[in-house]
Amino acid sequence: MTILNILKEPHPILRKKSQLVHEVDNNLRKLMDNMLQTMYNAPGIGLAAPQVGILQRVVVIDISKDNEFKKPLFFVNPEITWRSEEVETREEGCLSIPGYYAEVTRSIRCKVNYTDYNGSPQELNANGLLATCIQHEVDHCNGVLFIDYLSKLKKDMIIKKLLKTKKEKKIL
Repeated sequence: MTILNILKEPHPILRKKSQLVHEVDNNLRKLMDNMLQTMYNAPGIGLAAPQVGILQRVVVIDISKDNEFKKPLFFVNPEITWRSEEVETREEGCLSIPGYYAEVTRSIRCKVNYTDYNGSPQELNANGLLATCIQHEVDHCNGVLFIDYLSKLKKDMIIKKLLKTKKEKKIL
């Protein structure tokens, strides 16, 4: 498996809407396997294809703890069909915005339709951390980042710091 390069904000691909996938084939499964390995290596609990420069509606998630057996989930063309009115606020981070975390309010439960790793249609009722993670990753497929839920001031401050870090790395 290959570790893929994770794009960092403000890369323009992160702000584009992803295309639907028309077929789950061996090439797509290889992409999902590589995305999963990249996510584990980062480390993270979710990764969407746009984060590795591929504008397809593909997401991998694994919220299992470090000492637990891995339970990866693969979502092709995930579509959130329902969100609870009940919300909760959790601290979120993102592999495309390394080192920054913020409180984001999202629905505590959601229902998602998707195609799985083997090309079969699925429906999942998620709650808690998994629901948050699904909403976060589906946002990536729509060109939305968690910082978009913050005040303009906080968002601008984070982007300014990311740009400064990027410039400093180019100088070194």
